[in-house]
Formats: sequence, C-alpha cells, structure tokens
Amino acid sequence: MKSRFLPLIALSCTALPSCGGKGDVKEAVLQRPNILLIVADDQSYPHAGAYGCPWVKTPGFDRIAAEGILFENCYTPNAKSAPSRATLLTGRYSWQLEDLGNHIPVWPDGKYKTFFEALSENGYHVGFTGKGWAPGNPGRNVDGDVRELTGTPYQSREVENPPTQCLGKWDYEKNFEDFLSDADGRPWLFWMGIREPHRPYEYGTGVSLGGKKEEDVDSVPSYWPDDSTVRNDMLDYAFEIEYYDAQIVRTLDYLRDKGMLDNTLVIITADNGMPFPRRKGNSFECSTHLPLAVMWPSGVRNPGRTSSEYISMVDFAPTILSLAGVDPERSGMAPVSGKSFTDILSDRSEGGRDVLLFGRERHDAARPENQGYPIRGILEDGFLYLHNLKPWLYPAGNPEIGYRDADSSPTKTDILHRRRFQGDSLYWKINFGLRDEEELYDLSTDPECMRNLSLDPASKKRMKALRRRMEKALKKGGDPRMGDNGDIFDTYPYYQQNKFDNYYERWFSGKINKKKEKTFNLDDYEKE
Repeated sequence: MKSRFLPLIALSCTALPSCGGKGDVKEAVLQRPNILLIVADDQSYPHAGAYGCPWVKTPGFDRIAAEGILFENCYTPNAKSAPSRATLLTGRYSWQLEDLGNHIPVWPDGKYKTFFEALSENGYHVGFTGKGWAPGNPGRNVDGDVRELTGTPYQSREVENPPTQCLGKWDYEKNFEDFLSDADGRPWLFWMGIREPHRPYEYGTGVSLGGKKEEDVDSVPSYWPDDSTVRNDMLDYAFEIEYYDAQIVRTLDYLRDKGMLDNTLVIITADNGMPFPRRKGNSFECSTHLPLAVMWPSGVRNPGRTSSEYISMVDFAPTILSLAGVDPERSGMAPVSGKSFTDILSDRSEGGRDVLLFGRERHDAARPENQGYPIRGILEDGFLYLHNLKPWLYPAGNPEIGYRDADSSPTKTDILHRRRFQGDSLYWKINFGLRDEEELYDLSTDPECMRNLSLDPASKKRMKALRRRMEKALKKGGDPRMGDNGDIFDTYPYYQQNKFDNYYERWFSGKINKKKEKTFNLDDYEKE
C-alpha cells in the first residue's frame, strides 16, 4: 500500500470545501473520503422526484440531492452502456478509447486503466455489485488474469421473490454490506451497478403493482404517440426506477447507522437515456441528458443547492482521483480529457465548462458489414449541433432486421404498427427514418429536438462556428473521424462474435435460428 497522506493534506487545503472558511476545518476532510458510485441502467433526466417529475417517486435520489447538490446538466458523450461506462471509468471520450468506442467490445489488454484500478493500487478497497462495466469482454491484465475494471465482484446476495421476473435479482444493499465487511479500515470505493430500468419490463406493472394511473404521466414526448400503450410503457419504466430507489434508501440508512455517512461521497447517476425509441443510443438532448446528484456531509459546502453547470461523464474520473489524493498523471491511467468538479462541491466554481462533446459509433448489430452510425456533436450556449457522418444509413438500424439499434418495447412496436397497418408514418419518420447530414437545435425553445435549424439562413453562422469548434476539439483529442481512418471503429471485433458479428449477413443466409431470437421482437422486422 502506498502512502498518500502528504498529497492528501495538500488536497484538503485546496480542493475540499471545508478548508475555505474561518475556523471551519473539519477533521473528517483530513481523511480520504469513502466513495459510493451508484449507476442506474437506462434512466433519463428528469425522471426523479427532485427534478419535479410527478410520475416517478424517488425518495433515495431526492435525499441525496437535498443533502448535497442536484445537477441540472449532466450528460454522457455516448448514450449506450458499454461506451458510456468506459468513458466514466477512464475520463476519456469514447472515440479516444479504440475498441471501447463501440458497444459490446473487447477491452484492450493492459490498456486504459480505470480509476478503480488506480485507487486499488493506492490503498483503497474497491468492489462492485450488479452491472459493472458491460456488456463486453474486460480483457486481461499484465499477469494474464481477467481484469476487474470496477473492483472485486460482490454478487452473492439476491432479493427473494422480486415483484416481477424482469427485475434484477441482486440485493444491492446487502452485497454492499458484504463489501464493507472486507474493508479492514481502509478507505473504500464501491460501484453499485443498478440493473434497472433496463428492459425488458412486464407490461402493465406500473399500474397493477405500482399503483399508478395513465393520467399520472404529465407529458408524453411529442415524438411518441400519446396513447395507452406508450403511457403504460412509461409507467412500467417508472416502476423499475422506484424499485431500485428503495434499495438506495436502505443503503443510506445503513451508512448513517454505521456512522460512515459523514465522510462518504455518494454519487448517483445513470449511463444513458431511457430504453425507448429516439432516446437510448442516440445523440439528442433526451438521449444524453442524465440525472445526477452528489452528497458528502463532511465535504460539500452549502448543501441543498442546485448546479446548472455542464458536467460530462469524462469529468467523473478526475474528480474522484483528486478527492482520493491520486495524481492523474502518476496514476498509470491514460491522460484524462475531463475536468474535475471539486470546485462545484466547494461552491467556488472555476468556470470553464461552457461546452460538451458527443459522439457515437457502432452500437448493436444492426446493419450490413457491421456498420455503425457515426455521429459527432457539440452543445454550447444551449445550442446542440449534430453531424451525422453517414446520413444514408438508418440511425436505428436496417428495417428488415427490426431496427436493432432501438430496444424492443411496446412503444417501438406501437410506432411500427401505426405505419404498417394504419398508414401513419409520422412517428416512424421521427424515430426510425433517415436524418439530415447536419442538425441544429435551440434547446431553450426546442428541448425535444424537433425543429432542425440547419437549413435556416439565420442559423448558418452559428452552425458553422459550432462545427468549427467541435472539429478543432476532436482533432486535438485525436479522434480518428477527423482523419482518414474513421471507419476503423467498424473493424473492431464484437465480444461473442458468433452472436453479433455479421449479424445482417447471417440472418439472410439462414445461419441464425430465428425461433431462438429472443432479444428483439420479430414482429418489428419489416416484411418489405
């Protein structure tokens, strides 16, 4: 174990909030904080009570926000599980991570150390429960062992008789207790990988088990039909969020009862937007905008406030490294691209967060020749610019293999059936149709990204400036798409190649047993 005491003293006097006032230095900040990182799977902003959402009840999330900081503008650069989580763990954009820019990849052996691995080498007890970095192959370390990208797994405790068969069986809180029993007085870092609200859901359980009513949903996005099917689908999603949030309440109570809450940094967020058409996997505002709340009783100055500053997933790694007293440049990690937000915890913002970058490569196996749907984007001053690099491809995947870049759902099938049986193509075009090469949205008046301003003469100057700034930042960061090697992302192997590689070609050659295709609804596959 390496001693980090002296660097921590320096950190405590510069980064931690309680060192700034007169006579208010708390003894607790001379210790490295314990860190609990809670990551939900497929939860969008603003679906938590603290954001004023009336149809999702989240007392656990709300408590973290009330006793800490509620962040209004947290975004992931790449709205899909594996690349988003890789970005969080490394502090680098997904297009800076080779294979990890794709979904379901193989983590390069010995490369791109995570902050969990770095803190483990510097005296922290690290572990996880539920879903860690996934889906994909974590690769191997220099000794040839499978890498523990989020620490030692604690998975033995399960919930008896969960309300539905679609809910995860992990007892997150009990597994966390097991992890703490092995800490032996060391500071700790724990990843609570929530499986919910990932699909599938049991349709109608939001009403039948959650006690909700269709009219509880105050607003259905204009890009989906406002009907009973969609409203029930949204309420089932809410039911899953509320299920996991109950375990967050138990976790906070346990830390309080053990006297550990005061010096524990609790971060609760998600990896990407909700698993509905046009959200998860895309680069729109609703796809990348995430919930985020942070509490730390001995560390956050002026708790109970809200921050509107831009936060990106790449900012998590440098923040956690800083608070743990680990120098990013000496950590063995690849250079981070993010900016620590310890200044926000201290309520002394340093600024410099005026822009966010976005990108997408290959997600699910959805097109011929293993092609992804490459996008690059930038958000500045409330304007979102997106460049669809191959607009001749279908953004949600090819119709004849079921638009596999959009999760199967009642909402998805509803939209497809409207076009197929009722001649209503409006929602199909919005969710599954081809897109313009360039898109520009004013989020202050159009947060749903429904009015593309790219052809508006009055917006040309702004769009060119955004594109120029985006390309400059991407070139500086070494993005292959800014050179001649962008298609390299389509050549990286899938993990479980026999299941995903050349899916399109194998489907039409008869090499896939269609009767065993359970991941996607075969009724979504277009017949023409």
